[in-house]
Amino acid sequence: MAMTIHVDIVSAEGQLYSGQGEMVYAPAVMGEIGIAPRHAPLVTPLKPGEVRIDPGQGKPQEHFYVSGGLIEVQPFRVTVLADTGVRAADLDEAAALEAKRRAEDALATRASEMDLAKAQAELAEAVAQLRAIERLRKQKKT
Repeated sequence: MAMTIHVDIVSAEGQLYSGQGEMVYAPAVMGEIGIAPRHAPLVTPLKPGEVRIDPGQGKPQEHFYVSGGLIEVQPFRVTVLADTGVRAADLDEAAALEAKRRAEDALATRASEMDLAKAQAELAEAVAQLRAIERLRKQKKT
């Protein structure tokens, strides 16, 4: 039997996931990280993106979208403290596309520096949501 690591994903709205996994993938600010059992302790911020949990044993991966937050890694436990988070299957593609369009429009008009930073953040979140939706679609096809 393969070794597993306990994974908790929580946000202000509540707990999204609690269970075991053979591997966890998360969008750290410096790039995607992969976490296996016995990983070295680590705390790092997350950027908007997809957290994936591979439960092993031939079961499909679990997919979650987080808008940012922190990840704490211990040798046998991973805790994701998300600013906001949802199961990737619950993401609204139409709303993400509309948010992306609005953010791109705001970037094109460049009203002020404050608006520019907000539009860039909204665009990053919308693109991350759309990537999570696309990855989930590809997984379902296979």
